[in-house]
Amino acid sequence: KEFGFLKEIMVTPVSRISILIGRIAGGATTAIMEALIILVLSVPLGFNLRGIYGDASTSGIVIGVVMAFVFMVLIATTFIALGIAFASCMEDMSGYSIIMNFVIFPLFFLSGALFPIDNFPSWVRILALLDPLTYGVDGLRGCLTGAFDLPLLIDFFALVLSSLIMLVLGSYLFKYTEVD
Repeated sequence: KEFGFLKEIMVTPVSRISILIGRIAGGATTAIMEALIILVLSVPLGFNLRGIYGDASTSGIVIGVVMAFVFMVLIATTFIALGIAFASCMEDMSGYSIIMNFVIFPLFFLSGALFPIDNFPSWVRILALLDPLTYGVDGLRGCLTGAFDLPLLIDFFALVLSSLIMLVLGSYLFKYTEVD
């Protein structure tokens, strides 16, 4: 909005939902490419890729890596749609950056990416289980190492649900975004 780019996009003969889907697809593609580079570089650096079954079998590793990419797409979809929802309500970049940092850091902290959620006090664990990133981190960790804290289907469906909720919210708010 701030630099007029949104105004230029909005005058094209493309629906707003198509713009939203394109933004999410672009972001998810970038996330997958970055993850692929990290995965390829991490194995020679000592990451013990054990696959979804945890036994380092070829089939387990292949299935685990494919499922990890599914989780990455779901995580990217959830958080890009969340970003679009917030951006639709903001007037300038500084406000957006402050809000996103205020939201993303607690979600990252609670996700189990830094500390095991089993070590959290019970009330913090409840907050962690409300965090969609918790299911993404657990799903990724489980698919690549075989060490799940939660069942795979719970991780998967929690992320699908959060993606759908964020897509609906993001598309609703983006649909009514005012362009000056």
